[in-house]
Amino acid sequence: MNATRIVRLNVLQQSPHDLTEAEPEELSNASRIESWVPSRFNVHATTDDGRLILWNTLSTAISVFKPAQVPQVLTLLKAPGFASRREGLAGYLVERGFLVRKGMDEYRKFLLAFGQQHYRTDRLELFVLSSEDCNFRCTYCYEDFARGTMRPGVRAGIKRLVERRIEELLTLDIRWFGGEPLYGWEAVEDLGPFFSEIAEKHGVAYRSHMTTNAYLLTPEIAEKLLAWRVNAFQITLDGIAATHDCSRPTRDGQGSFATIFQNLEALSQRRDEFSVTLRVNFDKNNHPYLEELFELVEKTFHGDPRFTLDFHPVGRWGGPNDPELEVCGDDERDAVQRALKALAHRHGLKFSTLKDVNFLGGQVCYAARPFNLIIGASGKVMKCTVVLDKDENNVVGRLHEDGRLELDDDRMALWTEPAFQRDSQCQKCAVLPSCQGISCPLPRITDGVRPCVPTRTHSKSELFELLEYPTRKARIRGVAERTETAAHDKEHIEPSDDGRPAAR
Repeated sequence: MNATRIVRLNVLQQSPHDLTEAEPEELSNASRIESWVPSRFNVHATTDDGRLILWNTLSTAISVFKPAQVPQVLTLLKAPGFASRREGLAGYLVERGFLVRKGMDEYRKFLLAFGQQHYRTDRLELFVLSSEDCNFRCTYCYEDFARGTMRPGVRAGIKRLVERRIEELLTLDIRWFGGEPLYGWEAVEDLGPFFSEIAEKHGVAYRSHMTTNAYLLTPEIAEKLLAWRVNAFQITLDGIAATHDCSRPTRDGQGSFATIFQNLEALSQRRDEFSVTLRVNFDKNNHPYLEELFELVEKTFHGDPRFTLDFHPVGRWGGPNDPELEVCGDDERDAVQRALKALAHRHGLKFSTLKDVNFLGGQVCYAARPFNLIIGASGKVMKCTVVLDKDENNVVGRLHEDGRLELDDDRMALWTEPAFQRDSQCQKCAVLPSCQGISCPLPRITDGVRPCVPTRTHSKSELFELLEYPTRKARIRGVAERTETAAHDKEHIEPSDDGRPAAR
């Protein structure tokens, strides 16, 4: 065989590049000069003492720069951009997403992230209405209390649905709701252990949250719920007894505060890992007296980090008492919220801030997600916990006893469409990655109104809160909770984790 044929065979059997000496690798990204421009998703605010707060809603990075650094940072963030290596301050801004490569289509990048999050099939979120009746008759409630405890056939259907889906799931998220979920204890006792056991058996991440008035959350009930990994709760307190009992009486007209607070105090004595969001609904009548509640919470829970306050204005949500409710107007609502946070901070209490929703889709309503469904006590499948079955468009299907979901695709699409794609204002908004134009699908469905989140118009004040009310060192049974520290010479705040439960 001649030499030419041997060379030809070698070339066919092995890449010529493998037969020659290797060439030097291309310069790394860090050392290559590139053109950078500011991200379209940057939000910023300057404090009175000259610090600059930067938030990128797509990367979710939040950084705080000292006054001496601000002129250089602002120079780098001015259009039309500049050329630089990815190092030093420029490198830091690129790493955090405040600067992006010139020519990058960030909206397209957001679309990819949105699609991966919105259309995932490896996540199942179920709101389980263990009872559609309630032992309270709150003045602002919108529910009809048409049904009691979830039927056995519906519970069997839920089990079979989960069994059908479990092999393809990475996350199973169960949210107990009502009515009052503990009013349907028979259903909770049936399904609670099942969810926990099947998730553990198949190695599926499991979360379980309960929105409860806590009147029935006795130490014995709490023991069982925590054993079934129901360890996140939303519980409402509208002040101390004098104000709370006016808005949240029992169905026979008695006060409820004393029993609720006794159960909360007992829960706080446990060493288990759990979280309680203490929702405070305020209106014109109760907000002047809420500091008394803060004093009591401070005295009772001693800065326990498992308890977080969350302030919500009472609204006219469709109940029979709507005309009589003394709701706050928009300006008053914002002023009251700021005042309540200042008071809570003065008493050393933890409360919700922008950081709690600082993740992709952090301000998106659960009803907008295709993987989230409400299973009613009678087997109706719904999307919105405010509308429930009062509007037929919210009833998107039915769950059968064999676990089959019979869904109306048209109604599902009504709730889950990515509405920002046909809204040019949403597409231009810097807060789009957080709310995705679907912070609440209901206003678009009923009135054709864009549901802008308060963060869009109050982003600066919400950023200021992160500095005004920093994470405090909290102690629980002698164990200190670590607080975040600054990295290098720049203060920075990392994003919170996904999976926060939806509020009622």
